[in-house]
Amino acid sequence: MSRDPLVVGNVIGDVLDPFVTSAAFRVIYNSKELTNGSELKPSAVAKEPRVEIRGHDMRTLYTLVMVDPDAPSPSNPTKREHLHWLVTDIPETTNTTFGNEIVCYESPRPTAGIHRFVFVLFRQSVRQTIDAPGWRQNFNTKDFSALYNLGDPVAAMFFNCQRENGCGGRRY
Repeated sequence: MSRDPLVVGNVIGDVLDPFVTSAAFRVIYNSKELTNGSELKPSAVAKEPRVEIRGHDMRTLYTLVMVDPDAPSPSNPTKREHLHWLVTDIPETTNTTFGNEIVCYESPRPTAGIHRFVFVLFRQSVRQTIDAPGWRQNFNTKDFSALYNLGDPVAAMFFNCQRENGCGGRRY
């Protein structure tokens, strides 16, 4: 029996409502493709990943959001969700370098516990003009989607990360 890793990892619930995946994308850190629930150290995610959106219609545009729902710590996520990256107007068949970076990539540096870092992809109906003053702490992916009429996500992926010298098991 297969279980959706987004449900198992509590991404559905903490960050997103249930949705139907209808787009494909790849997240690549240092030539290593990410899979849901991967364990990565801060040194492996220091530089922004290459995010490629699969498809065949360059006129279709996407918005990518990357958040940490476990800030500052998984046991007390008072800054949920911390926004790490926001890119809009990414054409299908390309990658984030072709989009409009609204909030620059902030490398994950968790200080306590195992944090989830979630990439959420939205299909846009129009080009986006987004003003993001001071958006880092207490970002809300669902509210953001509603504010800009993005609808449900079309894809999502997450990885786990803890301090470079951290050890321990899963947080669920």
